[in-house]
Amino acid sequence: MELVRNLRRLWHHQLFRRLLAVRVAVQSCDGLLQAALASYVLFSTQRQPDAVSIAIVLAITLLPFSIVGPFVAVVLDRWSRRQALVVVDLVRVVLCLAVAGIVIAGQSTVGVGEFVFYGLVLVLMSLNRFVLATLSSALPHTIDADEYLVANAVVPTVGPAGTILGAGIGLGGRLLLGPVLPPNLTDGILFALASVGYLVSVLLALRIGRTALGPDVEEPTRAKDVAAGLVATLRHLGDRRPAAIGLLTIAAQRIPYGLVTVATILVYRNHFHPVTEVDAALGDLSILLLATAIGFVLAAVVTPPMARRFGLRGWLIITLVGSAVLQVVPGAIYRQPTLVAAAFALGVFAQSLKIGVDTLVQAHVDDEHKGRTFIFYDMIFNVTLVLGAVLCALIMPPDGVSVPVLLGVAGCYLVVAVGFTLITRGIDRAVFDTGLGGQPSPEQAAANS
Repeated sequence: MELVRNLRRLWHHQLFRRLLAVRVAVQSCDGLLQAALASYVLFSTQRQPDAVSIAIVLAITLLPFSIVGPFVAVVLDRWSRRQALVVVDLVRVVLCLAVAGIVIAGQSTVGVGEFVFYGLVLVLMSLNRFVLATLSSALPHTIDADEYLVANAVVPTVGPAGTILGAGIGLGGRLLLGPVLPPNLTDGILFALASVGYLVSVLLALRIGRTALGPDVEEPTRAKDVAAGLVATLRHLGDRRPAAIGLLTIAAQRIPYGLVTVATILVYRNHFHPVTEVDAALGDLSILLLATAIGFVLAAVVTPPMARRFGLRGWLIITLVGSAVLQVVPGAIYRQPTLVAAAFALGVFAQSLKIGVDTLVQAHVDDEHKGRTFIFYDMIFNVTLVLGAVLCALIMPPDGVSVPVLLGVAGCYLVVAVGFTLITRGIDRAVFDTGLGGQPSPEQAAANS
């Protein structure tokens, strides 16, 4: 199996093994945390979510860090990335315990308690994005130069597999404990369990040397340097066209993806089941999420050989066109089996696109700019998802069923595919495929000369 072969190739790097262990632990906790949050906010018998409420939850959990992230990003290029992992996850241990206490006490639905609850969740999810950016910017320090594509096929798949595992534990815990315990106690236990997982991730991170993950040059950070550093990174991206184009492409792709994601939640919550059948809706949605996760795993298997055969540019075009087709057949057939099939295939294409963009950023961005670039990447990734959710709230009916909207989504994917094809046609394949074979790109060679 391609994924196993790739993982075996990387496994001889001790630093890679240790960083991967941290990632799996962190993302498993993230999945558990997100499952607990979804259980408490979206799948409660007291609430019937609509697209607006889902968009609000996404905005609360994703946008704040997207706004302040670029100003925090300079830390990743100035301060030990290992220390960033340790300190941030220690903070998350404390915050998860605080959230668990509020939920168990039943104080998160009224007045000040609700304000504190969402404030803590906001911080927790923001720190989640910071840690993922830290892990991505640290990855090149654990592998060889010719292993970027292989690593970006394995890591963004094994990590999300941890997320799915954590989410599965959370959803399974909800389904098992829900009938025998009060809902607030069940959800509080899930939040507390996440805090234990974050403590494990801290212990795993301490096995890595303080300076082993970079940055290569540490400099004291002054307030006036932050803006200058951000501008310098944007200029750097302007000189690294493949990376910049990759970021713009995934930004455009995430808008229709976000719209379809929210619409799917509505279909399972409000169309396939009565409002009172919360556990049934959650169980059926879990099957769809599992299909998506399997698609993510398969993306890691197919992306390296497909990128080598068609070129990275060609494979990304295929993923965008394929995503367009899936919105119509089988996506527009509103039956659970067809939606599960569409989710699986869309998971393959969406994750393949992300693997490709990750590779472009890793291969074409210099190390002193990687931390800030991955924060920009994360900001783009989340803001555009929320934009898609807002668009869904504006145009999608309450039950999430609309064939015309899906046809429009298919058109959006085709527009992105055409735009990407046109804007990249002047870039040599060897340049675009840097990271597949370890040779520096012409831009990097010129920069180093």
